[in-house]
Amino acid sequence: MPVIGITADLVDDSGRLRHRLNDTYVQAVLRSGGTPLILPCIAAERARMLEAVDGVLITGGDDIDTRPMGIALHPKAECMLPERQEAEFATLRWLDEHAEMPVLGICLGMQLMGVHRGCRLIQHLPDEIEHGERHHNDRIHGVTSELGNGPVASWHHQALGDAGPYAIIGHSDDGVIEAIRDPGRAFFVGVQWHPERTPDRLMGDGIVQRLVEASR
Repeated sequence: MPVIGITADLVDDSGRLRHRLNDTYVQAVLRSGGTPLILPCIAAERARMLEAVDGVLITGGDDIDTRPMGIALHPKAECMLPERQEAEFATLRWLDEHAEMPVLGICLGMQLMGVHRGCRLIQHLPDEIEHGERHHNDRIHGVTSELGNGPVASWHHQALGDAGPYAIIGHSDDGVIEAIRDPGRAFFVGVQWHPERTPDRLMGDGIVQRLVEASR
């Protein structure tokens, strides 16, 4: 069974830092035939962690802090802790040097992939898309993509405004970029929805299974 490294979140729990990961990610990897391994938010150690896995799942979470990139932060932004952001970008830099490693980015994970490569980040969807709030609170909407077509569950208020060097391989029914891939790698895919919480078999577990199979 391939080992899938799943990036953890980091939260401030009344002054104490706590690593956190929704069990839905773990169960989706298990159902797909992989062995989950949780990766804590330690940027300096992330490379050593990645050397121990066969594939990587970059999970969802709070927003990217754009201020270190010289971009003003939207008033609606709720940023992840800097330790997590540093660890995730450390992951992406390592993956730049290890293009053979299969990777799936989910929601924030896809946004991190894009921002790492210079893509524009829409910091609040309702500012640019009518009824952008329909992508929040696990609401179901349709996606058409190379990975499949069907209903998906979403929980985000940010999205990629362009795909930069990536190929766009999926859109929602209102035009939001929902899936990207790096054409220069065997499996380097981002999806904006949450397959680990999507009931539809093809658009749910089927997406995670693609990562596991690529990691064998």
